Amino acid sequence: MRLLRIAAAAELSTLLVLLANLLTVHAKAITTLCGPLHGVSYVAVIAATSLASSTAPNGALWRAFIPGIGGLLAQRALGVRRG
Repeated sequence: MRLLRIAAAAELSTLLVLLANLLTVHAKAITTLCGPLHGVSYVAVIAATSLASSTAPNGALWRAFIPGIGGLLAQRALGVRRG
């Protein structure tokens, strides 16, 4: 569950950085750094959710496939609490 929390936070934060970069200066260095980090965190969210949701058939895995906020939605479906 800790991996899911970390990956979800990384997924959302890197997406926000990429969007802010796109709307402002569009620096290639930021895109080069945050693009792969976002991709890896997206895959990590899916993997962590699939490991955590093996006993909970409530659709958490399908929520994890939503880019950007899927990790947060999967956490909510699994009942993961902050802390």
